[in-house]
Amino acid sequence: MGVRSLFPILLTRDLPRLVSFYEHALHGQVSYRFGSADEDDYVSLTIGEASLGIGRDPATPGHGTGDRIALWFYVDDVDDAFARWRSAGGDAVAEPADMPWGERVAQVRDPDGNLVNLGLAASDSTD
Repeated sequence: MGVRSLFPILLTRDLPRLVSFYEHALHGQVSYRFGSADEDDYVSLTIGEASLGIGRDPATPGHGTGDRIALWFYVDDVDDAFARWRSAGGDAVAEPADMPWGERVAQVRDPDGNLVNLGLAASDSTD
């Protein structure tokens, strides 16, 4: 299993506000958006040579997991990375699945409970 890249994802209930903040505070440039026709659910910013994801927190008050940040690892093989993660003692949140935006993704937690996404970019798929 090879890791290709890593970036943090912040979760917020006010996506436009937080995106605007990082655009102004650190000269972030929007490099990707995903969502419905009416609003974004996820925005990726390029800040210098780094990437930052900001996602809409879908949790309603009292029903969220409390996660404010997650990590995203792009890997060569999501299914293999997921199996290795589990065998190393990590917990499964969501089994590997193909996403509507074209990537294959699994969600896991490390032994301290941190949320981690294991993903294969659509352009890296071997289908």
